[in-house]
Amino acid sequence: MPMTADQSQAQTATLVDLGAIFISLELSKSTWLVTALSPCSEKMSRHTVTGGDIAGLFACFAALRQKAKRRKNILYPLVMIQEAGLDGFWLGRVLSQEAWIESHIVEAASIAMPRRHRRAKTDRIDGETL
Repeated sequence: MPMTADQSQAQTATLVDLGAIFISLELSKSTWLVTALSPCSEKMSRHTVTGGDIAGLFACFAALRQKAKRRKNILYPLVMIQEAGLDGFWLGRVLSQEAWIESHIVEAASIAMPRRHRRAKTDRIDGETL
């Protein structure tokens, strides 16, 4: 069924008028990839932090929150997701201690993927999928 222009605009408004900044983390030993979708933005932004650098991660989060605040004059909370992996659950525990961060940890196998064809496997693609 084709979409009308009104339906398309309504869906876009839903995507960009978010009540939080949505973040996915792809963790490796050397680098953490932060993928973020902020209110009033249709594109995901990508940032890198040195693996294990909590202060750098919080600085990245603060910069994302301040950028969104400049646009909408609201200090948005973060909703964050990461795959369970090498880092275990310690990072999720650290992040969930902050009142403005909602942290979710998922098993990699629980993320829906098309099974019919092979797909590229990169941290950038995984970050956008999460």
